[in-house]
This record gives sequence, C-alpha cells and structure tokens, in this order.
Amino acid sequence: MNRVDSDVVFQSYGRCCNSEQFFIDFYDHFMGSSEEIRALFRNTDMSAQRHLLRNGIMQLVLHARGMSDTKLKALGESHSRSGYNIRPEWYDLWLSALLTTLRQHDPEFDDSVSQAWQRAIGPGIDCIRRAY
Repeated sequence: MNRVDSDVVFQSYGRCCNSEQFFIDFYDHFMGSSEEIRALFRNTDMSAQRHLLRNGIMQLVLHARGMSDTKLKALGESHSRSGYNIRPEWYDLWLSALLTTLRQHDPEFDDSVSQAWQRAIGPGIDCIRRAY
C-alpha cells in the first residue's frame, strides 16, 4: 500500500466524518443510485446505519494503513449472499456515492484525492466483495 495514499485518505476522512451531514448525504447519494439500493434500506434505522457506515469506512481506511483484513472479511461475510445479500456490483455504486459525498464535504478534495481514495480502499472493498 502506498503510504502517501493512506495518509491522504486518513486526512480527507478526518475532514468529513465529524459532520453527521456527511453520512446523511452519503445515503442520499447511495439510495439515489438505484431503486434496488433504495429498497435495501426501506425498513432500516438510518441513525444506526450511519453509525455502521462511519465504522465501515474507518475499517477500510485502517486496512489501507496496514491493519489486518479480519474485520473486513467479517463485514464481507455479513454482506454475502448468505447474509444481507449485497451483490458485488453494488460496491461500485457505493464507492461512487462515497466519492461524490467526499467531493461535497472535503474542501481539499480534488482528482488526486479521489484517486488516492480509490487506490487506498479498493483492496478492502475487493476483500468484502470476494466474500459474496
């Protein structure tokens, strides 16, 4: 892992995650990406879901900074076809919603920060996706 990318991502996330609005906006973007995604959250406690998202993104960031993939594998299991049945192609919509929300909330976000995010958390997302 490129240490510069993981530092850029860690700092970018730090600029965003102190605002609850960041997580609200993420779900607006993510649920707006597809009717199937919207249906997944129909009966969800969104306050609790935003807390889970905060932790999930942090796990991806920490994995990019060298932490083991144990928690990501567990997340993958819970999201697999035998769990929440989160289809592998939906992770692309998730990443797109995340990048859109980061662009909206991180005043230092630009194309190089976007690319750092993609390089840094891509392997972690792939780890989760592979559990399907």
